[in-house]
Amino acid sequence: MAKNRILIVEDEEAIAKMIAMNLEVSNYDTQIYYNGLEAEKGLGQDHNYDLALLDVMLPGKNGFELLGDMKKYEIPVIFLTAKDDLGSKIQGLKGGAEDYIVKPFEILELLVRMEKVLERANKLSHTIKILNMEINFEEHSVKQDGREVVLKPKEFELLSVLAKNKNIAISRENLLRMVWGIEYMGETRTVDVHIGQLRKKLGLADHIKTISKMGYRLEE
Repeated sequence: MAKNRILIVEDEEAIAKMIAMNLEVSNYDTQIYYNGLEAEKGLGQDHNYDLALLDVMLPGKNGFELLGDMKKYEIPVIFLTAKDDLGSKIQGLKGGAEDYIVKPFEILELLVRMEKVLERANKLSHTIKILNMEINFEEHSVKQDGREVVLKPKEFELLSVLAKNKNIAISRENLLRMVWGIEYMGETRTVDVHIGQLRKKLGLADHIKTISKMGYRLEE
């Protein structure tokens, strides 16, 4: 499958570009609009998006108003906004948004929530190509230079998380939560052991970087 296309409508240029940069690093294609009316006009010409990230307070046409345009084109929406009052959250979610994230937020949290929405909408890409590997999430398989490498289930899930969030440092605690589904209880050696196995089986010693006193990052 092709890369997922993400529409970003955010009037603060620095925030919009920061989001786009991080999404592109994580294998998404992005399009930015800084004005609600410009976004509406642009959708008339190109509405082939898998997901939209909308600010609420926008010049021209606000995010709540844009939600109707997104529905028309069947584009799932996540609101990214500084409006943290309950009324705005209810308005956004009852209006049909898939999620509502209050600024400031961690990029990793946004990526995880985006993945969940794309999965629900059946728009998630089934494969990622990174370095000399092709990871197929449907088949739970990894091919390296065309040759299949057998991984244990948790090794595959750990590699998947690192690949989906490539070039982003992820703490051991977050890896435990995302792969094993458990809250941090003081034991992170499980993560270290599985990282060691991935490095060995896939020859990734130079690409899975240890981030001192923090966790790991898969670099392409």
